[in-house]
Amino acid sequence: MFQKVSKHCKCGICGKVLPTKCHLAIHRRTHTGEKPYNCEVCKKAFSQKGNLIEHKRTHTGEKPFHCEICGKSFSYKGYMNTHKRTHTGEKPYHCEICGKTFSGCSSAKSHQLVHTGEKRYDCEICGKTFSQVGNLTRHKHTHTGEEPYRCDDCGKAFSNVSNFERHRGVHSKPFHCEICGKVFSVKESLTVHKRIHTGEKPYHCEVCGKGFTSSGTLIRHKHSHTGEKQHHCEICGRAFPEKYVLTLHKRIHTGEKPYRCEICGKGFAGHIFIGKKIFCRGY
Repeated sequence: MFQKVSKHCKCGICGKVLPTKCHLAIHRRTHTGEKPYNCEVCKKAFSQKGNLIEHKRTHTGEKPFHCEICGKSFSYKGYMNTHKRTHTGEKPYHCEICGKTFSGCSSAKSHQLVHTGEKRYDCEICGKTFSQVGNLTRHKHTHTGEEPYRCDDCGKAFSNVSNFERHRGVHSKPFHCEICGKVFSVKESLTVHKRIHTGEKPYHCEVCGKGFTSSGTLIRHKHSHTGEKQHHCEICGRAFPEKYVLTLHKRIHTGEKPYRCEICGKGFAGHIFIGKKIFCRGY
């Protein structure tokens, strides 16, 4: 039959029912704002002990969770589970408004703000608002010039962790194409690359029927039909159809010129490869 819910496990504020008194006590902190667990290194506070334990790994560098497919390590189990979906292609989180799918819950929640127009995070320096805390954090680095993520292998520094993690793959490329010998840091990239040799194009545009080797290329192609520009600069608000174009554009604001001519030493925001070496074009 039915099990009677104990009144002690029901939140008196929002009515949510929790399985145990312990879960209820933790849940109540979302209403009270209580954060009894403090990091002795940076003084950041947490509502749950488990969150504090995970946070401490950002200071120690410990990454106990390993992907058995590519060997990449993570400090949080949730990050590892989300990462694994880059190999499987699984996207279990769906937007109820537009149907777009996501591999991580946080990405799905952040996406929903696009539909509501809600911007919850404010920059205390210039007052600009952002719908995602990560965008706010990255934006703040434009004021401070901070680049807190540094590669131990080459010394290159990054202002956000996602760019840093992508860069680290440059130093470790365990996946080899047996046809041409090209190496990749992610197995999925190798799978997509092999389609250049086989001619396979499993992703097709429903508008014009054109085929593509990867879902990302198909998504970018679709913008040619819709005119949509989905990548926005958080500094000036300008929009771009492709992420790499936005990355190049941002260097106008930051002054970053990571590519240098091997002949004269002149710096450039973008790269021009000739014979696998970088050369300037005389301007």
